Amino acid sequence: MDSDEHRRLLDPERDTAALKALTHPLRIRLLGLLRQEGPATASELAARTGESSASTSYHLRVLAKYAFIAEAEHRDGRERRWRALHTLTSWSNETMESTAAGRAFVSLSRRQQVEHLESSLARHEADLAAGRLGQEWVEPSGISDLMPRLTARSLTELWDTVARKLDELTARDADDPHAEHVVLLTAGLPLAPPDRGDTDQQGAS
Repeated sequence: MDSDEHRRLLDPERDTAALKALTHPLRIRLLGLLRQEGPATASELAARTGESSASTSYHLRVLAKYAFIAEAEHRDGRERRWRALHTLTSWSNETMESTAAGRAFVSLSRRQQVEHLESSLARHEADLAAGRLGQEWVEPSGISDLMPRLTARSLTELWDTVARKLDELTARDADDPHAEHVVLLTAGLPLAPPDRGDTDQQGAS
């Protein structure tokens, strides 16, 4: 396992069992809740997810087995509290593409992120409507679906630029009482022209 203070880097060859553990939708959700909302017990997570305490307890132990989470400081001696060990899970797309398990994991993860976007949008709208978020959040909030033409090199440069700027802003706002958790999902998915496959086949004949 390669890791630093904030990142868990997965490799499809070395972390086969850990990848398999993360293919369960509830485990992904539990890990996300611990990362976003902080330490919690199995019972607290059961209430948030609508699952039984026995189910969340089992899946939390699996996440702990593969070092995604660990026991947190207990408020009392009655029930374990769990905390996330990293703020994000990352991987090399090129490395993941080399194995069937890696490809399946990346595909599942991306679809889970789309579901996260849908649930986050609903929560965002409800928080604004209920006054849990101030009006200063109305203008900067939103979703963009731009479709620029870029080379693979430029898309890589864009990812690196966004990551550096996000690190800078996160550090700047770390102790600001006006800061809130922001769900920031970014996508860069190149699309080939519809007729490219037909053209390639004609050229090969």
